[in-house]
Amino acid sequence: MKKTIALALAASTALCSAAFAEEKITEFRIGILGGENAQDRLNNNECLADKITETLHVPVKLYAPADYNGVIQGLLGGTLDLALLGPSGYAAVHIADPNAVSPVVVKVNTDGSIGYYSIGFARVDSGLTKLEDVKGKVFGFGDPNSTSGYLIPSIEIPQITGASMESGDYFGEVRFTGGHEQTIIAVSNGDIDAGVTWADGQGNWEDGYNFGALRKAVDAGLVDMNDLVEIWRSKLIPGEPIVVRNALPADVRAKVTEVLDTLGETDPECAYGVAGGEVRGFDPITHEAYISIVEARKAKIGS
Repeated sequence: MKKTIALALAASTALCSAAFAEEKITEFRIGILGGENAQDRLNNNECLADKITETLHVPVKLYAPADYNGVIQGLLGGTLDLALLGPSGYAAVHIADPNAVSPVVVKVNTDGSIGYYSIGFARVDSGLTKLEDVKGKVFGFGDPNSTSGYLIPSIEIPQITGASMESGDYFGEVRFTGGHEQTIIAVSNGDIDAGVTWADGQGNWEDGYNFGALRKAVDAGLVDMNDLVEIWRSKLIPGEPIVVRNALPADVRAKVTEVLDTLGETDPECAYGVAGGEVRGFDPITHEAYISIVEARKAKIGS
């Protein structure tokens, strides 16, 4: 494992050295994607900040922007050093600046697999049991930069319906809620008829599966999964990468990557918080795993 990380980081350093000189750091900054309560996001990642502080011997600051774009722009602008991104968020950064960041590790499911799903869901008492039942009704997406909360369903659902995602074309209204937690609450409260969020699709529905936005909502006491029903599931999506800025010194990137790679073994409780549920841990990953998502996002932007 360590050899794989070292080789990946060495390759990343070689590719990026021509683009910029490595920086000296006096602090380390972690960005946390939106989609749930900001304080919960900060609390769940405090343990990671503490571990990186112990490793780098510099202050580590956590930032929880209101939306996905805040993290994306922070990585591009050099005001954030690390973030766990959805594949579409990583694709957005890579398209804007291929030299800005590199994926270093990815979440590993409890069965050893990598990846997750976009999950369509509704209230049980709505009578909606499949995507076709939502025709003419209000459908919710999370954030335009979310993989499971927009990019993938906006590609795969029209393949089923034969219609666009524009309001009135198939769904009566298409609404952006602002994030996964907001979508879950909106469906649970009956403010929208159905929506999409993300989960690993493993474990029990009543628990919100093993990890993902549904599991986070259950853990936070926001929903009872017995009130909800799954009505659609995407194809498997490449796992969420944790990325680091390439301009950081190679030793900093190596040390931080080692903390992440061993987190499942050294502190499962911390890994649970960072990952958003039950995971085996994190394993090394490279850009090649996300080429299809980068191309899908490019095609969506051009459509």
